[in-house]
Amino acid sequence: MTVAQVSRPPLEALAEAAVRAAAQPDPQAALALLADATREAADADLVVLRVRDSHGELAARAVSPAGSTLAAEVAASRAPASDFEGGALSGPTRRAAEHARAAGTLVEAFVLDERVAGAVELVRVASSFDEDERTVAQLVAAQLALIVRSTGGTTAPATADWLALAGEALAAGNDAGRAAHQATRIAVEATGAAAGRMWRVADGNADEIATTGDPQDRTRAAELALAAAHAWQPVTVDGDIATLRVGEPMFAALQLHFADGGAPPPEAFAGLAAFAARAAHALRAGEQAEQLSSELERTRALLEVVGEAVSRLSLSHTLETAVEHVAELLQIDMIGVYLIDHGHLSLAAGRGLRVGHQAVADRLLALALGPLRARTTLVVDTSASERAMHDARAALVRYGHTLVVGVPLQVGGEVIGLVVAYPPARRLAESEASLLAALGAQLAVAVQNARLHERATELGETLATVLNSERQSTRQLTALYEISHSFTQSLSLDTTLETITSTIVGVLGVDAAVIRMPDERGDTFVPRAVHVVESRLVEPVRTILERPQPRPPRAREPMLLDIPTALRLGGAHALLVPFLEKGSTAALLPISTPNEHLAQLTILSLDPAAPIDAETLATAGTIARQAALAIDNARLYQQQKQFAETMQQSLLPQEQPGIPGLEVGAMYESAARVDVGGDVFDFLELPDGRLAVVLGDVTGHGIDATGDMAMAKFVFRSLGRVHDDPAEFLARANDVVVSEIAPGKFITMTELVVDPSGAVRAASAGHPEPRIVSDEGTVVALCCGGMALGVEEDQTYEPVDAELPAGATVVLYTDGVVEARRGRELFGVERLDAVLADHRHDPPQELAAAVVAACRSFAGELADDCAVVAIRRTA
Repeated sequence: MTVAQVSRPPLEALAEAAVRAAAQPDPQAALALLADATREAADADLVVLRVRDSHGELAARAVSPAGSTLAAEVAASRAPASDFEGGALSGPTRRAAEHARAAGTLVEAFVLDERVAGAVELVRVASSFDEDERTVAQLVAAQLALIVRSTGGTTAPATADWLALAGEALAAGNDAGRAAHQATRIAVEATGAAAGRMWRVADGNADEIATTGDPQDRTRAAELALAAAHAWQPVTVDGDIATLRVGEPMFAALQLHFADGGAPPPEAFAGLAAFAARAAHALRAGEQAEQLSSELERTRALLEVVGEAVSRLSLSHTLETAVEHVAELLQIDMIGVYLIDHGHLSLAAGRGLRVGHQAVADRLLALALGPLRARTTLVVDTSASERAMHDARAALVRYGHTLVVGVPLQVGGEVIGLVVAYPPARRLAESEASLLAALGAQLAVAVQNARLHERATELGETLATVLNSERQSTRQLTALYEISHSFTQSLSLDTTLETITSTIVGVLGVDAAVIRMPDERGDTFVPRAVHVVESRLVEPVRTILERPQPRPPRAREPMLLDIPTALRLGGAHALLVPFLEKGSTAALLPISTPNEHLAQLTILSLDPAAPIDAETLATAGTIARQAALAIDNARLYQQQKQFAETMQQSLLPQEQPGIPGLEVGAMYESAARVDVGGDVFDFLELPDGRLAVVLGDVTGHGIDATGDMAMAKFVFRSLGRVHDDPAEFLARANDVVVSEIAPGKFITMTELVVDPSGAVRAASAGHPEPRIVSDEGTVVALCCGGMALGVEEDQTYEPVDAELPAGATVVLYTDGVVEARRGRELFGVERLDAVLADHRHDPPQELAAAVVAACRSFAGELADDCAVVAIRRTA
């Protein structure tokens, strides 16, 4: 759609569609044109054109937009004429509108030969329809009636065409949880089958996961589903049952049951095979979504367990709660938590343990303290071959167990206990093992905190200072919890440092605190976080505390800062001498790991009546040790993120090509809320003087996505010169990516080859269509499409040729641009075209930057990476 078309009157759009439809020899193509024009004229999110079929039902003959999620709900659906009584939507369209929580619906039916012969259905998500849009629907219904009367009702598309369209909509859908039911329903309705089933096939078993209609003979159907796994044909027919292989290798089977010994028409077989491939992708997406949801739920439950346990500060409650929740989360009947006390391992909490559990735990502790001390999770089964596991394996056999998992509880590098679990004759999944390891890390801190609290309580009962000791312990634990909580909430080093200073000031009752860390050379400690309680003291105190400090000698224990020490240390510490002379107190606390001095914490109490005493210093020292863990982890995360971003930037072009007659600009911006993404672009100057440009988007984020980016760039660099035709390049690139990329992942990509004379050739693999903006401001799409790289082998792609006039610009972009979101509203192609038209005279680099800036302004912050490449013909 061009910029001029955005505000085009509805009647003009319908009139143009009518003229184009009249020139179409294919009735189905005419209906598709009419559906697209109706969506534009009525500003609808879904348009369904229904026509009565030979069975007297109203079948969906055209849907716009054809590849949308809503289209997957209604593709190939049928509805009785009675559904339209009283101006109601058909059942399939009504359900799709309910799933999308649509605010507006509209239906106009028409009658031929005294019965309902067709209908126009409109759905809008954001708002309801007005009377002008109802008039549009009435005009469309009249045009649809003319098409039906002129064709004698023969508007039905071929079954294979319907299946192809429905498969694309299904694979593009984002409601993967209903994928199995949608796939079964669409196949049944498109082929005229009486009923259908979807089977999940694995390990010689077939489990029914979706049903449409009332299929019979379940035992025979299950046998045919299992047999399909060993068949080479994509579709096998046995009597009245057709079975489709879903996935390669096959992991599911789609069955169609035909009435009265019927069978699918032969022309549907090709469509069924392609449809099964699309359904496989949708089912895989559903399984991955369910797995992710399960892992998130487990992680949330784990955090609730630890949070509840720490809040109660009871060792027995902490362990009992952890045992019960982990047993429930991982479906493990036998589990125990053991703690080391005076050199001996003893059971502190358990569930379902049998005779011999102590002996098994002792053997695991020997491994954790000895040859396998570097492992965070110890897995021993009766088939284990490692020599170090001999004693543990023998204990398993002796007491009738087959598998045991142990997670050492470590605090400061010291093992204080074990979590021991006996999974029911199966190995834990990677996510389950990670959950146990995470539990061990959190539980170790919880146990330590609970022990500290219990010891403080016992000491308080025997000493006269019980009240003060308990207060100090509570303050210490609160600080530890706050710092630990900040670490779980954010891995930002700056956020962690700010939390430590604000928490320690509040908990210790001091007036100010500053954390200094080494600069790049390491010889000076510079302030990284300062917190002052009194607003009236902020300016003078911060002026002192924000000064750098020469690197202090490494100290292992906190110390009070007296006047001679302050003068000797110099720097900002020397400036505290006037305060110390008037009775103020200050202390220095090292923040260190066993191997590195990370930072120095300085605390200051200005009130002589509330000095920093030995108890306060001891509490501060404990908090500083916990802070060292949080700072070290945040710093490591920051280093890893910087490494990943550096890797990503190194994969992007460092300079733009210089081809006379062409000017190039490019802009890339990472998302604000995810790890490093997978957008990649590159340029290649071909020997004949043309410019090859590629822009791709790799699924996922983080280091894995960066690795796939590197592969994509290598593919372009290695194949771009050999295959200078975009369609040939994408076909060869797909062969490489299919063999290299992980299952379930793919790469969308567009390649352009631009000649300085203005000739443009393009091809696309599942990527957004490029836009061409003229010097006058007209924006048109360079329509090209094909399957994403890495999905299926042996793909072919169709090239598209266009002319780039002098002063015109062709723009490539990733889906992060048009899918930038503000609430439920997308940035969209229309806004993109408006930005391109407004900035059409800007240099290409500024044009690309303007697009990204508009997306950021619209969304507030980018939820996905945005990449834009602009190529302008200058002469």
